[in-house]
Amino acid sequence: MRERYFNFPKSREEGCILYWADKGQRISYNFTLKKAIEISNKRDKILYVIFSLKEYFKEENIYGFQFLLEGLIDFKENLKKRKIKFILLEESVETFIRNNLANIDVVLYEKGYLKDEKRIRKKIQKLDVEQIEIDNNLIIPVEIASIKEEYSAKTFRDKVNKIKEKFLKRVSIPKYNLNKKEVKLDYKKIELEDFLEDTHYEFIGGEKEGKKRLKEFIENHIRDYSLRGPDKDVGSKLSPYLHFGQISPIDIYLKVEKNAKGEEGKDFLEELFIRRELAHNFVYYNEDYNKWEGITYKWAYETLEKHKKDKREYIYSLEELENGKTHDKYWNGAQLEMKNRGYLNSYMRMYWCKKILEWTISPKVAYERAIYLNNKYFIDGNNPNSYCGVAWCFGKHDRPWKEREVYGKIRYMNSNGLERKYNMKEFLERVELLKK
Repeated sequence: MRERYFNFPKSREEGCILYWADKGQRISYNFTLKKAIEISNKRDKILYVIFSLKEYFKEENIYGFQFLLEGLIDFKENLKKRKIKFILLEESVETFIRNNLANIDVVLYEKGYLKDEKRIRKKIQKLDVEQIEIDNNLIIPVEIASIKEEYSAKTFRDKVNKIKEKFLKRVSIPKYNLNKKEVKLDYKKIELEDFLEDTHYEFIGGEKEGKKRLKEFIENHIRDYSLRGPDKDVGSKLSPYLHFGQISPIDIYLKVEKNAKGEEGKDFLEELFIRRELAHNFVYYNEDYNKWEGITYKWAYETLEKHKKDKREYIYSLEELENGKTHDKYWNGAQLEMKNRGYLNSYMRMYWCKKILEWTISPKVAYERAIYLNNKYFIDGNNPNSYCGVAWCFGKHDRPWKEREVYGKIRYMNSNGLERKYNMKEFLERVELLKK
């Protein structure tokens, strides 16, 4: 149900099994690795795991690239323990496969959801080699959850809750049989460590670190998750690990479900399962998920257009926003945290984006700025959740609210609301420490 097959040329006697681990940088709950090992063992052909850096130099920010490298080093070491060779590529995956076509029997890789990911896979699928694409990073595969873009969390929730138990199962990775014949592949040898900076950030990439954060969250923070806010730093902080496929949502769901007491894990599982997978539904079925003209509903565009020329009390340039030079100390604190951690509490992410709408000359420009800053500074930028989260601030997966200046019927947020709900003095004190 997770697998999709492409091309069935005659089996290559001397060919290897190739796993492009684009979104599966983990051992546990890795459906693609499981399938690759099974085929390798059955056909008695050596398995190589590959990864290309070429696609990642364009848009990944400094936090994201370092995090990716750390995760790949951890993954490489875990593969080594199982006697599986990891190959880092300088060239694109398509070029590598094309250059080694005669020596590859089967190629396996994860399903892509974003446009660039789909484009790369379509190119590879034109090559004359057996291929298997596996939906490896969702609890319910995107095409099984729904066959269309869903209107709201409610319509999506109603569908997936009926079938989720079929997919919430433990996954065991088979033992890799040794003594398989080596296959000569043509590529330029490069090492992960050559790209790693001698800098240490708060978030360290890798399956080991992801599991450590999950354990800490369950033991120390899940009881307070429903009260999470910018003052209490109690979020799971698992989104970067999910983004790079360093931890599985099924693994997280099962552990939280098993260990959370009573209703403790309810809000978290709603975010992990419903909201995260709804975001993947959005980008997968909406080709315009990253274009202003395609992100939200007719009512939202109409109300924003109606109020586009409303007088704005403050208007800031992109440079002022990026440097946190606004009149709003809470927004500046959020921008500071985002730039210094590559992370921001989910509630403050919403506030941060809503204010960009309020302080920018037009909704379209506001959207473009929010996406630019999001993808530049968040470890998990350029991700279905990011695109969906920003779109939500412009009415996506939401409903019309009371009409007001600038926002129209788009949901409004203000600093008074922050102060009513949270200890914002504590938030400012915490982000101030990031300067030191």
